[in-house]
Amino acid sequence: MKIISKKKPEKALLSRLKTKSGRNNTGRITIRHRGGGARKMYRAVDFGQLHINMPGKVLAIEYDPNRTSLLALVQYENEEKAYVLAPYDLKVGEEIITKEKAEVKNGNRMRLANIPTGTVVYNIEVAPDRGGKLVRGAGASAQILAHDAGYTQVQMPSGEARKISSKSYASVGSISNPEHRYKVLKKAGTRRKMGWRPTVRGTVMNPVDHPHGGGEGRTGRGMKYPKTPWGKHALGVKTRKKKWSDKLIVSRRKKKKKK
Repeated sequence: MKIISKKKPEKALLSRLKTKSGRNNTGRITIRHRGGGARKMYRAVDFGQLHINMPGKVLAIEYDPNRTSLLALVQYENEEKAYVLAPYDLKVGEEIITKEKAEVKNGNRMRLANIPTGTVVYNIEVAPDRGGKLVRGAGASAQILAHDAGYTQVQMPSGEARKISSKSYASVGSISNPEHRYKVLKKAGTRRKMGWRPTVRGTVMNPVDHPHGGGEGRTGRGMKYPKTPWGKHALGVKTRKKKWSDKLIVSRRKKKKKK
């Protein structure tokens, strides 16, 4: 059950969000089927440690149209306000803090080295003091497995276990709004309001528009393997490029068994 405060968003933390319709900085469409949608204002969220060693009181739990999780509006000792990702079961009036070593309490943020093994965490930094990048979606959480030689082993929501610097910060708890995964879009209009445009199957196109197109009536794609609109393999192709962080992966996520 969502416990969202009945208040307008904090005006000082809002900014206009211009839609890009799936285009990159050169104007080329890099994500298809995007465009339109309801206008949205961006909420400035603190993913890092802007208010370190400063207790803050939760004033409200708010909806954010730009993400799946809920936000918590926090007021700190110096009267400044900020939005942070709200953990599950955080209530209005509670106090949270960002500190190198703090109480292991829902919503508190601290270095991974000071979080006991077995604790669930979210909003994890990949590199120290660069802001949280991992585990930020609704209902997600990671688990601390072990501490060893300046690194902390963390089991990600996908099942992958990886090493992260023990100096990196993470928040205690799991992300709010876990029921988001069960949400059903009941009509096409809802999806249009979210900024998605209609998607057309390749098999109903002409051959000039898609490799799957052409033929008389409802014919199949007529090839051994499906292709993208540009003629490349659409299935079974590795999409992950080699990254510097690959060496920190302890164990890969388990692949789903084919039925």
